[in-house]
Amino acid sequence: MEDEHEEFEPAPPSKSQKKREMHALQDLGEELVALSQDRLDKLDLPDALYDAVMDARRFTKHEARRRQMQFIGKVMRDIDTDPIAEQLAEIKGESDTAKAHFHALERWRDRLLADDAALTEWLAQHPSDDIQQLRNLIRNARKEAADNKPPKSSRLLFRWLREQAE
Repeated sequence: MEDEHEEFEPAPPSKSQKKREMHALQDLGEELVALSQDRLDKLDLPDALYDAVMDARRFTKHEARRRQMQFIGKVMRDIDTDPIAEQLAEIKGESDTAKAHFHALERWRDRLLADDAALTEWLAQHPSDDIQQLRNLIRNARKEAADNKPPKSSRLLFRWLREQAE
């Protein structure tokens, strides 16, 4: 007597679904190829994928590049692409941690411009920073704000804080 409650196996993905997944992997590969060499080297990529990406950069002919992008998609079928996608999102500033880091630096900039005690607190956390340059940036940003000028020094201060935090 057969069990009436047999478990059904899910249907295999359709041909269209397989194509969508393959195109998604190729798009991820396109992003990898478009990265600068420095950022690409910082990613933790398997050797086969890294070599395929480097080869794709060499190709200038459309058809050769298209075939190489298909090959990159094929290589990525055999690896877990989630960590790579997360690293790319971090680079592009789309990840939650990148956004939180950005907002924290914005809060630091605002605190430094509003309160001198924040300077002491920043220097306690970052003792190797150039205090003279930091004070100069803060002073210029405050002066620009008081004169209703564009916030050029405020942007410079933020950029400096970001470099020091990294």
